[in-house]
Amino acid sequence: MIRLLSLARRLRSARTWIALGVLAPMGMLAVSAAMLLDMRRDAYARAEQTSRNLLQVIERDIARNIELFDLSLRAIVENLRAPGVAEVSSHLRQLILFDRAATARDMGVMFVLDERGNIVIDAGLAQPANGNYADRAYFRVHKARADIGLYIGQPIVSRLTGERMLPFSRRINKPDGSFGGVAFGSLKLTYFSHLFEPVALGRDGGINLYLRDGTRIMRHPFVEADIGANIAGAPTFEKFVSAPSGTFVGTSVRDGVKRHYAFTQIGDWPLVLNVALSTREIEAEWRTKALVIGTIVLFLCGLTVFLSLLYGYDLRRRAALQAELAKLSRTDALTGLPNRRRFEQVLERAWQGARCTGKPVSMLVVDADHFKRVNDRYGHLVGDVVLKELAGCLSASIHRPRDLVCRIGGEEFAVLLPDTDRAGALRVATTLHDTVRTLAVPSAGIQGGTFTVSIGVAAGPVQTDMKPEDLYRRADAALYEAKTSGRNRTRCAPEGDPGLGLRLIAG
Repeated sequence: MIRLLSLARRLRSARTWIALGVLAPMGMLAVSAAMLLDMRRDAYARAEQTSRNLLQVIERDIARNIELFDLSLRAIVENLRAPGVAEVSSHLRQLILFDRAATARDMGVMFVLDERGNIVIDAGLAQPANGNYADRAYFRVHKARADIGLYIGQPIVSRLTGERMLPFSRRINKPDGSFGGVAFGSLKLTYFSHLFEPVALGRDGGINLYLRDGTRIMRHPFVEADIGANIAGAPTFEKFVSAPSGTFVGTSVRDGVKRHYAFTQIGDWPLVLNVALSTREIEAEWRTKALVIGTIVLFLCGLTVFLSLLYGYDLRRRAALQAELAKLSRTDALTGLPNRRRFEQVLERAWQGARCTGKPVSMLVVDADHFKRVNDRYGHLVGDVVLKELAGCLSASIHRPRDLVCRIGGEEFAVLLPDTDRAGALRVATTLHDTVRTLAVPSAGIQGGTFTVSIGVAAGPVQTDMKPEDLYRRADAALYEAKTSGRNRTRCAPEGDPGLGLRLIAG
């Protein structure tokens, strides 16, 4: 108690409020900083999600087309082994070896090389052009190794069309397993340009496709000088090839711009795709919001300090006035009972105490039956006398110091019973019915047994997540059932959901 009184005196001190007026703005600044940092994390989270979604869409498109391309090359290799293919006409051989994929948009050239590197079959020409490709990297790789499978080489300029292309090739074996040539196809780099162009990533954003050796195949936005450049050994590229997929923030070796990178390997092929977003652009919207919020918070902090000084100066006068008003507001003027405000305060404390002890709290909501008839027949003065007498009956029916009777409003009263279960509350309700039957107003010629009350009972098991107002609501619902069921009786709300039904106790 002494500590509480000491704390109350400190809270009434102007110095205390001045100190709080300084500490509160500091707390506001700390909270605002935390919120701004969280907003910044959200901005990066949205950027990462956007990048991952783009990666997923683009990676699936590229992987699907490479798989179809590889199927076409496999078909060429397998069909060359078919009996009689070498003897048919060149036109028929084209139909057998090359499917319609050879004429698809952005498809480059597709042909078959013999073991010396000469074109022997061309998908686009019945009579293949003269040309030897034994110097090409893909030819040398397949000639040296029989286990290479699908080989994706560095971007090249086609000798037939003069366009930049990405080469794909598979080894052709002779019946004895020796090297018999190469099935070759190429994809124009315009395919990647068409795929990347619709994506808007800001002025400093970009999409890049690399071979795992560091060679850049395509960049969006397109820069001619970047195609074919090798960035192996760069810190960003080392991270690209360190895991199948991931994200990180790094600085580009190309232009020194700090970016958020999201990357993934395309299928099982030696291709790495990344989406890069400028951190400056990611944070642009956040920076604007941070400036606005920071300005507002600083203004509010200054205003808080000023108001705290003003409030500390005026605190004693306000405290005295509030104490007087609180005293006047706790009592019902007619009956002398605590009013609803006082009841809510006591209910809150009783509820918190019950949560600590684990004991139940019960409530009775009592309403005078047909009270309007009393006012209509005898007048409001007699009605006021009846309410006073009824208040006396209710007060006489409880005996423990902690029990509380209050007037909620009109002819409605409430009885709070701490440390009381439902059975105990029902016993009190029975006592109330018996006591009210004795109520009489001889001056108005009203005999005992004239007045009755309806009562709603609810008990609060504090182990649940109920709130104090839920207890009152359940008791009030039980009262409503009591009145609609004929009055002069008690209805008890169940301990669970009020919608499960109410138990009737005759009055």
